[in-house]
Amino acid sequence: MYIGTITSCAFSFKLRHCLHAGLSMDIACAAVPASGRRCWAGRCLAFDMVGFESISEALTGSGLRKTAVYLIGAKYILGVELVATNTLQAQASYPLFYTDHLLRNRFGLINLTMVLDRLQQLTHQVSATAPPPHPLDPLSTSEIDNAVSIIRKEHGSINFNAVTLYEPRKAQMMAWVADPEHAPRPVRAADVVAISSDGKVYDGVVDLDKKKITKWQHTPGVQPLITMEDLQEVEHVVRKDPKVIEQCGIIGIPKEDMHKVYCDPWTIGYDERFGTGVRLQQALMYYRPHPDDSQYTFPLDFCPIFNAETKQIIHIDVPPVRRQVNKAAPNNYHPAAIEQEGGFRTNIKPIHITQPEGVSFEVKGRTIEWQNWSIHVGFNYKEGIVLNNITFNDKGNVRPVFWRLSLAEMVVPYGNPEHPHQRKHAFDLGEYGGGYMTNSLALGCDCKGAIHYMDAAFVNRAGASTIIKNAICIHEEDAGILFKHTDFRDESMVVTRGRKLIISHIFTAANYEYCVYWIFHQDGTVQLEIKLTGILNTYSLNPGEDTKGWGTEVYPGVNAHNHQHLFCLRVDPNIDGPNNTVFQVDAVQGPGEVGSAENKYGNAFYAKKTKFSTPLEAMSDYDGSTSRTWEMANTNKLNPYSKKPVCYKLVSREVPPLLPKEGGLVWKRAGFARHAVHVTKYDDDQIHPAGRHVPQTSGEPSAGLPAWIEAAGPNSSIDNTDVVLWHTFGLTHFPAPEDYPIMPAEPMTLLLRPRHFFERNPVLDVPPSFARTPTQVAAGAGACGCKKSDGSSVLV
Repeated sequence: MYIGTITSCAFSFKLRHCLHAGLSMDIACAAVPASGRRCWAGRCLAFDMVGFESISEALTGSGLRKTAVYLIGAKYILGVELVATNTLQAQASYPLFYTDHLLRNRFGLINLTMVLDRLQQLTHQVSATAPPPHPLDPLSTSEIDNAVSIIRKEHGSINFNAVTLYEPRKAQMMAWVADPEHAPRPVRAADVVAISSDGKVYDGVVDLDKKKITKWQHTPGVQPLITMEDLQEVEHVVRKDPKVIEQCGIIGIPKEDMHKVYCDPWTIGYDERFGTGVRLQQALMYYRPHPDDSQYTFPLDFCPIFNAETKQIIHIDVPPVRRQVNKAAPNNYHPAAIEQEGGFRTNIKPIHITQPEGVSFEVKGRTIEWQNWSIHVGFNYKEGIVLNNITFNDKGNVRPVFWRLSLAEMVVPYGNPEHPHQRKHAFDLGEYGGGYMTNSLALGCDCKGAIHYMDAAFVNRAGASTIIKNAICIHEEDAGILFKHTDFRDESMVVTRGRKLIISHIFTAANYEYCVYWIFHQDGTVQLEIKLTGILNTYSLNPGEDTKGWGTEVYPGVNAHNHQHLFCLRVDPNIDGPNNTVFQVDAVQGPGEVGSAENKYGNAFYAKKTKFSTPLEAMSDYDGSTSRTWEMANTNKLNPYSKKPVCYKLVSREVPPLLPKEGGLVWKRAGFARHAVHVTKYDDDQIHPAGRHVPQTSGEPSAGLPAWIEAAGPNSSIDNTDVVLWHTFGLTHFPAPEDYPIMPAEPMTLLLRPRHFFERNPVLDVPPSFARTPTQVAAGAGACGCKKSDGSSVLV
């Protein structure tokens, strides 16, 4: 029987955990994560399940301290027939069912306290028998809560900026991966950034196994990243500030319209007037005539500076030439506006993507196995997706390929030199956090097909754990032709279609959206694709005003400034082992003049390889004239046929140079972007190429990569050792009207491709879509060897 209205299932944990705890199959079935569905098994009904990893986490995370617990029929705990524990609202919401803290079941009444006592016993059983998380798994909500609790016991009230996984030391982790039965298991630890009430910044590490703080360090002169909570405060303050109200009046916005004033808060970047001692944000101001209008059509010409500690506007930058609020008609992109303009296209037919036999990948915890690949999927507040321990099963030989891949940093410098636009050079990962800004993805919209999602757990300022549901999307797609050949002599042929595995997340940085896709191919290729969409950052423009070339008038009164998007890919290669060497490879003409003995016809060319022996030598820029690529090679292992080192090649063609000049503010702060490639010797603590704490750095001295190279010695050896390759790539954007009011997605991509790694084409064992041998052609068996149509392709 069912008691009351079930709103959510508080116990949603893995089936094997339930069975280990001695629960019945009925109870276990009801506890299996099944978000958004109803599951009937025996007398089990469960819906809107949350996905908790243990009873302990369910009790902590689902608000049982404030809600009544109801049990529904199947098997027994203390003589109660039950399936799962469900939370209802408190007594005020459900008075008929909450009376006397009693539960009604088919046997009568039972005291809620007795049930909770029994559930607490089961909590200990599950905790004792459930397998521990993989050492590289992101922290769970319960681990975040535990870390916060440990810190509060010693340091009292403090604000939290980040609580994330303190990644195990690589040597320990590799030893455990090689021999998990005998090597010590790396400890679970939390990496913590906290801010005291007086603005002091602390970096800490909490050993979650021993439940103690192992590091707590005051870090003066820095500002940690700006969180979503920090950003959300600013708009409320600017609307009420008398000086902001005054400036709005000057440009034509009356006081009674201040609720129509909006702002995009950015970190201030760096402003020598204010330094680094106070946590500051700059407010890029906008106006919305109607709640559904896009504010970016109505940019305002002044910029308030917000003190995050005092919650006050401390200064307003006002241009020498004032610009009234835009009088142009709204330029919107939402459905209602498009319908008013004539409506949507009606000639688009549906495309349905189905996998009737299920997906080809298998998810074990956070490790994905697919088409010979094995990939551990991590996630953190700065980088977003982090891929670890990437291996390829080469005919039974599991070969290491990469230890860690991540998008480690990015910078978006704007090209208008007029004050205060020089401050617009956002480090979207280091200043705001790609993980923190991640979207909760929607089935059929952000990802299409048969989808597996992973959530992301974070901490808020108050120290409470939070979850972004569906932060990571994992799915397969058709990848087109994998290989094909037709023999013109007899029309024998083979064609094989490939597929790809995509691990993705999308984050929104104020006006811009970044769609990040890690794509694995069957032939051993790893591809990183980033799509840029969202809305241009805009500034006001007077009628007839010249943009001076620093921007484009994309709509009347709307100036979109020139800018770049430069991303830094961190590659920790593990090509058949950790000792690797990086080479630069250029396509060059052969020696000798035309007519000479060595190059009579002038057609000679070859691949010139330059070994990087030191970090100084490895500071390399892209050269399209030589089709430049870079190889990460294991020189200790040669391909048996080519006699060349096994390697992976970085193929990246969208590599603009950093356009801000050497010695300037952006050049100093974004040292990682000075070259397309840097190579450093591996260090456990060198993850963020612009430094650990990026906001308000002056670049004097430059943090991150330049500092690490200087400390290690520019001429230190990086030959045949454990190295990290840092690659800066991206695009330069000169806006146009086609980019407004919202940008069509602009993709960019790069490849990590195996070279001399395999002995032959590694995808010959992928079943062909169509194959016909010369013998079959001669025998007249035109259809032999063809796969039957799966119904996904039809003749029209």
